[in-house]
Amino acid sequence: MFKILLVEDDKQLVSLLVGHLHKFGYEAQAVTDFDKVRKQFELFSPHLVLMDVNLPKYDGYYWCRQIRNLSTCPILFISAREGKMDQVMALENGADDYITKPFDYEIAMAKIKSQLRRAYGTYAGSSNERTVSVEGLTFDVERLALSWNGETVELSHTEAKIVDELLKKSGMLVSRDRLLEKIWDDQAFVDDNTLNVYVNRVRKKLTQLGIHDSLQTIRGQGYRLYPNWGKAL
Repeated sequence: MFKILLVEDDKQLVSLLVGHLHKFGYEAQAVTDFDKVRKQFELFSPHLVLMDVNLPKYDGYYWCRQIRNLSTCPILFISAREGKMDQVMALENGADDYITKPFDYEIAMAKIKSQLRRAYGTYAGSSNERTVSVEGLTFDVERLALSWNGETVELSHTEAKIVDELLKKSGMLVSRDRLLEKIWDDQAFVDDNTLNVYVNRVRKKLTQLGIHDSLQTIRGQGYRLYPNWGKAL
């Protein structure tokens, strides 16, 4: 049974969400002490987190970063903030998706199911290859880790899917539609800007490894990972 942690201070919404989660066969637990969200995360060890932005004391962005220090489990924000920058901030702080309130519960459950399937379902065990390597840049499928020149960075599940596709087609153009098709099962609910945010996160991870300017944007078409690590293009 998948375990879902709710980091939400609206008790009525928590009650409704717990009811729907139980209906879909998930185990749900809500945070009760908003000073100790990280501790409750460690104790419950959930497969997925539903996180509000506006919380007592520290906001959801802060707690998202704290959880990312412990886990790559999917984190979905649920918030009344509808601004583009709020959604961008959530993704840049480590979230996997963003749902604005009020929301359709069926759509919310579909997003949760989709994230769980990507994180623990067919993708997690679909590859017979444990690693994908191009010019010394190695992606460990099982560990969700990217390594080069003695350095390693961890990837979120969504970042890992982007890296996997780009590495397997290294030097070739990968269209935006192809990445959306590979990464999100429910494309109809995905803001186009979301892909830009994730690609930028992959660029940052490459930069942490010392790889600069290798992930190219082909305007209006897609992206290309040029295998010329550490050299000026």
